[in-house]
Amino acid sequence: MPPSQYRDAGVNIESGTRAVELMRDAVQATYGPEVLLGVGAFGGLFDAAALHAMDSPVLVASTDGVGTKTKIASALGCYDTVGHDIVNHCINDILVQGARPLFFLDYIASSRLDPQMVAAVVSGAAAACQAAGCALLGGETAEMPGVYAPGEFDLVGTVVGVVDRAALIDGSRTQPGDAVIGLASSGLHTNGYSLARRVFEGWDLAADVPELGTSLGEALLASHRCYLPAVQQVRQAGVDIRGLVHITRGGLLDNPPRILADGLGMRLERAGWPTLQL
Repeated sequence: MPPSQYRDAGVNIESGTRAVELMRDAVQATYGPEVLLGVGAFGGLFDAAALHAMDSPVLVASTDGVGTKTKIASALGCYDTVGHDIVNHCINDILVQGARPLFFLDYIASSRLDPQMVAAVVSGAAAACQAAGCALLGGETAEMPGVYAPGEFDLVGTVVGVVDRAALIDGSRTQPGDAVIGLASSGLHTNGYSLARRVFEGWDLAADVPELGTSLGEALLASHRCYLPAVQQVRQAGVDIRGLVHITRGGLLDNPPRILADGLGMRLERAGWPTLQL
Protein backbone atom coordinates (compact mmCIF):
# COMPACT_ATOMS: atom_id res chain seq x y z
CA MET A 1 0.00 0.00 0.00
CA PRO A 2 1.45 3.41 -0.96
CA PRO A 3 2.38 5.68 2.00
CA SER A 4 -0.24 8.22 0.91
CA GLN A 5 -3.01 5.63 1.38
CA TYR A 6 -1.65 4.75 4.82
CA ARG A 7 -1.75 8.44 5.73
CA ASP A 8 -5.34 8.64 4.54
CA ALA A 9 -6.12 5.84 7.01
CA GLY A 10 -4.45 7.79 9.81
CA VAL A 11 -1.10 5.96 9.86
CA ASN A 12 2.10 7.84 9.01
CA ILE A 13 5.01 5.46 8.39
CA GLU A 14 7.45 8.34 8.11
CA SER A 15 6.66 9.42 11.68
CA GLY A 16 7.80 6.06 13.02
CA THR A 17 10.99 6.23 10.99
CA ARG A 18 11.72 9.75 12.21
CA ALA A 19 11.12 8.73 15.83
CA VAL A 20 13.72 5.95 15.50
CA GLU A 21 16.24 8.42 14.10
CA LEU A 22 15.67 10.81 17.02
CA MET A 23 16.00 8.14 19.72
CA ARG A 24 18.83 6.09 18.22
CA ASP A 25 21.76 7.71 20.05
CA ALA A 26 20.03 7.58 23.44
CA VAL A 27 19.18 3.90 22.99
CA GLN A 28 22.64 2.92 21.80
CA ALA A 29 24.18 4.68 24.81
CA THR A 30 22.67 1.90 26.97
CA TYR A 31 24.51 -0.85 25.10
CA GLY A 32 27.31 -2.87 26.61
CA PRO A 33 29.32 -5.59 24.88
CA GLU A 34 26.49 -8.04 25.62
CA VAL A 35 24.21 -6.34 23.08
CA LEU A 36 24.84 -7.93 19.69
CA LEU A 37 21.97 -6.37 17.75
CA GLY A 38 19.65 -3.58 18.74
CA VAL A 39 18.03 -0.65 16.92
CA GLY A 40 16.53 -1.69 13.60
CA ALA A 41 16.75 -5.46 14.13
CA PHE A 42 13.64 -7.61 14.23
CA GLY A 43 14.77 -8.87 17.62
CA GLY A 44 17.38 -7.59 20.04
CA LEU A 45 20.25 -9.97 20.71
CA PHE A 46 21.82 -10.23 24.17
CA ASP A 47 24.85 -12.43 24.85
CA ALA A 48 24.08 -14.54 27.92
CA ALA A 49 27.56 -16.08 28.22
CA ALA A 50 28.37 -14.01 31.32
CA LEU A 51 25.50 -15.66 33.20
CA HIS A 52 27.56 -18.85 33.41
CA ALA A 53 29.58 -17.15 36.14
CA MET A 54 26.60 -17.86 38.40
CA ASP A 55 26.11 -21.32 39.87
CA SER A 56 22.45 -21.44 38.89
CA PRO A 57 21.22 -18.33 37.06
CA VAL A 58 17.48 -17.68 37.14
CA LEU A 59 15.87 -15.23 34.71
CA VAL A 60 13.23 -12.94 36.21
CA ALA A 61 10.85 -10.99 33.95
CA SER A 62 8.12 -8.42 34.51
CA THR A 63 5.80 -6.29 32.38
CA ASP A 64 3.97 -3.18 33.53
CA GLY A 65 2.60 0.17 32.41
CA VAL A 66 2.41 3.70 33.76
CA GLY A 67 -1.38 3.87 33.64
CA THR A 68 -3.10 7.23 33.35
CA LYS A 69 0.01 9.15 34.39
CA THR A 70 0.38 9.52 30.62
CA LYS A 71 -2.53 11.98 30.69
CA ILE A 72 -0.59 14.27 33.04
CA ALA A 73 2.43 14.03 30.74
CA SER A 74 0.29 14.89 27.72
CA ALA A 75 -1.37 17.82 29.48
CA LEU A 76 2.03 19.32 30.33
CA GLY A 77 3.82 18.27 27.15
CA CYS A 78 6.53 16.66 29.31
CA TYR A 79 7.25 13.10 28.27
CA ASP A 80 10.72 12.03 29.37
CA THR A 81 9.62 11.50 32.98
CA VAL A 82 7.23 8.67 32.11
CA GLY A 83 10.12 6.99 30.32
CA HIS A 84 11.97 6.95 33.63
CA ASP A 85 8.79 5.75 35.34
CA ILE A 86 8.24 2.65 33.25
CA VAL A 87 11.85 1.47 33.52
CA ASN A 88 12.11 2.03 37.26
CA HIS A 89 8.74 0.44 37.94
CA CYS A 90 9.70 -2.71 36.06
CA ILE A 91 13.17 -2.88 37.64
CA ASN A 92 11.66 -2.60 41.12
CA ASP A 93 9.28 -5.46 40.36
CA ILE A 94 12.15 -7.87 39.71
CA LEU A 95 14.41 -6.33 42.35
CA VAL A 96 12.12 -7.59 45.10
CA GLN A 97 13.10 -11.12 44.06
CA GLY A 98 16.78 -10.25 44.20
CA ALA A 99 17.31 -9.82 40.46
CA ARG A 100 19.43 -7.23 38.69
CA PRO A 101 18.20 -6.00 35.30
CA LEU A 102 19.79 -7.20 32.07
CA PHE A 103 17.65 -5.61 29.38
CA PHE A 104 14.43 -3.69 28.86
CA LEU A 105 11.90 -3.33 26.03
CA ASP A 106 9.24 -0.65 25.61
CA TYR A 107 5.93 -0.31 23.79
CA ILE A 108 4.33 3.03 22.92
CA ALA A 109 0.92 3.26 21.28
CA SER A 110 -1.06 6.36 20.36
CA SER A 111 -3.68 7.71 18.02
CA ARG A 112 -0.98 9.56 16.09
CA LEU A 113 2.77 9.13 16.47
CA ASP A 114 4.55 12.36 17.29
CA PRO A 115 8.26 11.66 16.66
CA GLN A 116 9.35 14.25 19.23
CA MET A 117 7.06 12.78 21.89
CA VAL A 118 8.17 9.22 21.22
CA ALA A 119 11.83 10.23 21.24
CA ALA A 120 11.37 12.06 24.56
CA VAL A 121 9.72 9.03 26.18
CA VAL A 122 12.37 6.64 24.91
CA SER A 123 15.21 9.01 25.82
CA GLY A 124 13.87 9.09 29.38
CA ALA A 125 13.68 5.31 29.40
CA ALA A 126 17.21 5.08 28.03
CA ALA A 127 18.54 7.39 30.75
CA ALA A 128 16.90 5.23 33.43
CA CYS A 129 18.28 2.07 31.82
CA GLN A 130 21.77 3.54 31.67
CA ALA A 131 21.62 4.52 35.35
CA ALA A 132 20.65 0.95 36.27
CA GLY A 133 23.21 -0.76 34.04
CA CYS A 134 20.46 -2.16 31.85
CA ALA A 135 20.32 -2.27 28.03
CA LEU A 136 17.32 -0.84 26.20
CA LEU A 137 17.29 -3.77 23.83
CA GLY A 138 14.24 -3.06 21.72
CA GLY A 139 10.75 -1.68 21.50
CA GLU A 140 7.70 -1.02 19.41
CA THR A 141 5.67 2.02 18.44
CA ALA A 142 2.10 1.63 17.24
CA GLU A 143 -0.12 4.23 15.61
CA MET A 144 -3.74 3.23 16.13
CA PRO A 145 -6.30 5.87 15.17
CA GLY A 146 -9.74 4.87 16.36
CA VAL A 147 -8.35 2.97 19.34
CA TYR A 148 -6.81 5.90 21.22
CA ALA A 149 -8.37 9.34 21.49
CA PRO A 150 -6.39 12.19 19.87
CA GLY A 151 -3.45 13.23 22.03
CA GLU A 152 -3.53 10.12 24.20
CA PHE A 153 -0.93 7.38 24.38
CA ASP A 154 -0.10 4.24 26.32
CA LEU A 155 3.30 3.17 27.60
CA VAL A 156 4.26 -0.37 28.57
CA GLY A 157 7.60 -1.94 29.38
CA THR A 158 9.15 -5.34 29.96
CA VAL A 159 12.36 -6.04 31.85
CA VAL A 160 14.39 -9.22 32.06
CA GLY A 161 16.88 -9.68 34.87
CA VAL A 162 18.88 -12.41 36.53
CA VAL A 163 19.60 -13.71 40.02
CA ASP A 164 21.54 -16.73 41.26
CA ARG A 165 19.05 -19.27 42.61
CA ALA A 166 20.77 -19.24 46.00
CA ALA A 167 20.24 -15.47 46.23
CA LEU A 168 16.54 -15.47 45.37
CA ILE A 169 14.38 -13.42 47.72
CA ASP A 170 10.86 -14.80 48.04
CA GLY A 171 9.86 -14.12 51.64
CA SER A 172 9.83 -17.79 52.63
CA ARG A 173 12.47 -17.15 55.31
CA THR A 174 10.63 -14.30 57.03
CA GLN A 175 10.05 -15.02 60.71
CA PRO A 176 8.73 -13.38 63.89
CA GLY A 177 10.98 -10.60 65.13
CA ASP A 178 12.30 -9.56 61.72
CA ALA A 179 12.70 -5.80 61.33
CA VAL A 180 10.57 -4.03 58.72
CA ILE A 181 12.32 -1.10 57.04
CA GLY A 182 10.64 1.22 54.56
CA LEU A 183 12.39 3.25 51.87
CA ALA A 184 10.81 6.61 51.07
CA SER A 185 9.05 6.99 47.75
CA SER A 186 9.52 9.94 45.43
CA GLY A 187 5.79 10.59 45.15
CA LEU A 188 2.85 8.70 43.71
CA HIS A 189 5.14 6.61 41.50
CA THR A 190 2.92 5.15 38.76
CA ASN A 191 -0.20 4.17 40.69
CA GLY A 192 -3.32 6.00 41.77
CA TYR A 193 -3.39 8.54 38.96
CA SER A 194 -7.02 7.98 38.02
CA LEU A 195 -7.93 8.95 41.59
CA ALA A 196 -5.41 11.82 41.65
CA ARG A 197 -6.79 13.26 38.42
CA ARG A 198 -10.30 13.10 39.86
CA VAL A 199 -9.22 14.82 43.09
CA PHE A 200 -7.41 17.60 41.21
CA GLU A 201 -9.91 17.95 38.39
CA GLY A 202 -10.13 21.61 37.39
CA TRP A 203 -6.82 22.56 39.03
CA ASP A 204 -4.18 24.40 37.03
CA LEU A 205 -1.35 21.89 36.66
CA ALA A 206 1.12 24.66 35.85
CA ALA A 207 0.34 26.72 38.96
CA ASP A 208 2.84 26.67 41.82
CA VAL A 209 1.61 25.09 45.05
CA PRO A 210 3.59 26.46 48.04
CA GLU A 211 3.06 23.31 50.10
CA LEU A 212 4.65 21.24 47.33
CA GLY A 213 7.49 23.63 46.57
CA THR A 214 6.72 23.24 42.88
CA SER A 215 3.77 23.16 40.50
CA LEU A 216 1.08 20.53 40.89
CA GLY A 217 1.94 19.10 37.49
CA GLU A 218 5.63 18.72 38.29
CA ALA A 219 4.80 17.07 41.61
CA LEU A 220 2.46 14.62 39.90
CA LEU A 221 5.12 13.83 37.30
CA ALA A 222 7.85 13.11 39.87
CA SER A 223 9.64 10.04 38.55
CA HIS A 224 9.11 6.62 40.06
CA ARG A 225 12.12 5.98 42.27
CA CYS A 226 14.47 3.12 41.37
CA TYR A 227 15.36 1.24 44.55
CA LEU A 228 18.15 -0.81 42.95
CA PRO A 229 21.07 1.30 44.31
CA ALA A 230 19.70 1.29 47.87
CA VAL A 231 19.07 -2.45 47.90
CA GLN A 232 22.46 -3.20 46.36
CA GLN A 233 24.13 -1.11 49.04
CA VAL A 234 22.32 -2.98 51.81
CA ARG A 235 23.20 -6.38 50.35
CA GLN A 236 26.84 -5.42 49.86
CA ALA A 237 26.94 -4.50 53.55
CA GLY A 238 26.10 -8.10 54.34
CA VAL A 239 22.54 -7.54 55.54
CA ASP A 240 20.37 -10.64 55.18
CA ILE A 241 17.28 -9.48 53.29
CA ARG A 242 14.51 -12.06 53.73
CA GLY A 243 11.73 -10.29 51.90
CA LEU A 244 11.21 -7.24 49.69
CA VAL A 245 7.99 -5.57 48.61
CA HIS A 246 7.41 -3.02 45.86
CA ILE A 247 4.50 -0.90 47.11
CA THR A 248 2.34 -0.35 44.04
CA ARG A 249 -1.34 -1.04 43.39
CA GLY A 250 -2.98 -2.16 46.62
CA GLY A 251 -0.58 -0.17 48.78
CA LEU A 252 0.57 -1.24 52.22
CA LEU A 253 -2.49 -3.41 52.82
CA ASP A 254 -2.27 -5.73 49.83
CA ASN A 255 1.43 -5.95 48.97
CA PRO A 256 3.32 -6.98 52.15
CA PRO A 257 1.24 -10.16 52.68
CA ARG A 258 2.49 -11.40 49.29
CA ILE A 259 5.95 -12.10 50.74
CA LEU A 260 5.20 -13.07 54.33
CA ALA A 261 5.58 -16.67 55.46
CA ASP A 262 2.34 -18.42 56.40
CA GLY A 263 0.85 -17.20 59.66
CA LEU A 264 2.94 -14.03 59.86
CA GLY A 265 1.69 -10.47 60.07
CA MET A 266 3.45 -7.14 59.89
CA ARG A 267 3.25 -4.16 62.23
CA LEU A 268 4.01 -0.74 60.77
CA GLU A 269 4.68 2.32 62.91
CA ARG A 270 3.11 5.19 60.99
CA ALA A 271 4.69 7.74 63.32
CA GLY A 272 8.06 6.65 62.01
CA TRP A 273 7.81 8.40 58.66
CA PRO A 274 6.85 11.92 57.55
CA THR A 275 3.54 12.54 55.82
CA LEU A 276 4.08 13.72 52.26
CA GLN A 277 2.15 16.73 50.99
CA LEU A 278 1.00 14.83 47.92
